[in-house]
Amino acid sequence: MSAAEQDAILAALTPVVDGIVATLGSFCEVVVHDFRRPEHSVVAIAGTVTGRGVGGSMSEIGMGLLARGDEAADELNYVTRTRDGKLVKSSTMVLRDGSGAVFGALCVNLDLTAVSQAHALLGELAGVAVPAPAAPTTTFGDDIDAVVAAVVDAHQLEQHKPWAELSRRERLGLFRSLDERGVFAVRRAVPQVAARLGISRASAYNYLAQARTAPDDDDPQEQQP
Repeated sequence: MSAAEQDAILAALTPVVDGIVATLGSFCEVVVHDFRRPEHSVVAIAGTVTGRGVGGSMSEIGMGLLARGDEAADELNYVTRTRDGKLVKSSTMVLRDGSGAVFGALCVNLDLTAVSQAHALLGELAGVAVPAPAAPTTTFGDDIDAVVAAVVDAHQLEQHKPWAELSRRERLGLFRSLDERGVFAVRRAVPQVAARLGISRASAYNYLAQARTAPDDDDPQEQQP
């Protein structure tokens, strides 16, 4: 399918986002993403759950779909938490053209914060402990650089030690994980990751190249970054 036909599909969905939000109310947000420009993927949006606008970027969830390419599948009814504490239930439906190629997504985000608080309050009144739902934190924003930085920082925290203390296998694993999540599909991502980790751009490109070619269990001889 041509780019013009993909554009037509995206344009046809623009009034849909307004209709869904008008029906479900202010706690709902609907977003249309164009994966062909991940740095400014939001082409239509209604609602204010994540605070983005037209021209905003995709989240790490979208980058993960982008990394899977045409193998990407719908992700339905998953729960995340925004950086400002909102509990959000989302569904992301990939958009395919006539050839089956994935080129975008339609996302529905519901702010469950008030519902969760009411649930907890009713539990307290009834004398029943209601544990808060565990949800990973997701960065939403108009700036793709902030999203990339948040993903890198989250991976660093998972390692429980700074870059300088990681083994080469752990460093390759970090780059492999970032690559699988679609971080490097974003322009300027490699220099930004390098700066975030405190290494040179050349080292970052080298680690990425090796992460894409070395087996997961490969443990080559340690080298300086």
